[in-house]
Amino acid sequence: MKRLVWLGSSRGEVRSFPPEARREIGHELDQVQQGLEPSDWKALPSLGSGIYEIRVHAGNEYRVAYVAKFPEVIYVLHAFVKKTARMSDRDGTIIRKRYQELAHTKGGS
Repeated sequence: MKRLVWLGSSRGEVRSFPPEARREIGHELDQVQQGLEPSDWKALPSLGSGIYEIRVHAGNEYRVAYVAKFPEVIYVLHAFVKKTARMSDRDGTIIRKRYQELAHTKGGS
């Protein structure tokens, strides 16, 4: 089972979500850790290679962006409440920046 590494404020962001959303996100991340697909997800190739978004519908729309392409670790890049049909520029910038920092530390992986 792969371990989770929370980047930036992603863990605190998830902790600020309501209990139902946190529970669903925890279950979905557990699925990813076991090498399975989450029940509702979307690839985000425009933000970086191998970035995916878990989508949770629990009153509001909650999103968790992660990268699972590394052998032993899943990196959680960002978590946010999606308020419009399109991802906000702010959230996209955070995901892209954290991914680029990760890729830089991993030697361009």
